[in-house]
Amino acid sequence: MPPPEASGTGMMRAMVLAAPGARLAATSRPLPVPAGTEVLLRVEACAVCRTDLHVQDGDLPQARYPVVPGHQAVGRVVTAGPDSVLAPGARAGAAWLAWTCGECRYCLEGRENLCDRAQFHGCHRDGGFASHMLADSRWCIPLDPALPPAQTAPLLCAGLIGWRTLRMAGNARRIGIYGFGSAAHLVTQVATRQGRSIYAFTSPGDTAACRFARDIGATWAGGSDEPAPVPLDAALVFAPVGALVPKALRDVARGGTVVCGGIHMSDIPSFPYADLWGERQLRSVANLTREDGREFMALAATLPLAARVRTWPLERANEALDALRSGSLTGTAVLLP
Repeated sequence: MPPPEASGTGMMRAMVLAAPGARLAATSRPLPVPAGTEVLLRVEACAVCRTDLHVQDGDLPQARYPVVPGHQAVGRVVTAGPDSVLAPGARAGAAWLAWTCGECRYCLEGRENLCDRAQFHGCHRDGGFASHMLADSRWCIPLDPALPPAQTAPLLCAGLIGWRTLRMAGNARRIGIYGFGSAAHLVTQVATRQGRSIYAFTSPGDTAACRFARDIGATWAGGSDEPAPVPLDAALVFAPVGALVPKALRDVARGGTVVCGGIHMSDIPSFPYADLWGERQLRSVANLTREDGREFMALAATLPLAARVRTWPLERANEALDALRSGSLTGTAVLLP
């Protein structure tokens, strides 16, 4: 006789966000049964992202409630729908991108991250703050079964978005990073191993974050209220603070690029055209593609990357979110069902 979770008759645990501004509530519900190309994943670890805070705060108008947050889930396939591309027992990652239409011009041009009807885990579809979750196997990222779950989970968003943001900076050698959290500490490792120099800008007076940045490999670390010690070739802005964008534009040299890596940011204040002039560029990163996932996970396996994590039991997800919100966290919070 199959175990209860394999038969679809068992129960699962989940942390549910009922409405914007609410705290997560622990619930128990019947295990869903995958259909079509879906798989049921037993979640081994799910990293916490600043986007989860934006969903909790109601900053993303596309989010639906109630919802189970979480979009950096590492899991094992328990059961699979008849058309799944993954078999039971496979290790897979469920990242932010949950589904795209495959028909709009963006999908047809290989830019599915901009799909008009894209859906996202922890936003449109229930995510990984749970013991189990449904995911479309076609959008899951195959993972090496030997990878440690807690250290792998942050790669599925923080790592991926950091990687896409870094690629938009082109061949920049001197790179400023504004906001030194989960994405920053991973992309710093990638960039330094490529021979680039990282200049980390943290919250003013945050000596712990500066020390963390230097430990990871940053050439220089200081407050975001300080001028860059050298003219930068590019700036990557991960903090959701719009006022950092004009600051970053002033820090980059002529011909430099400022890339905003977050899904939500406070309003960017006005700034003089002279700060943009000189063929400086201002860009944003939106979501990610499945190709990003395959490319980055292959790269991560060759480095390898050391994700600094702090773990919480699933039922203490609110504490993990609070730690991220307060700025007291270095590295990445990870929930362990």
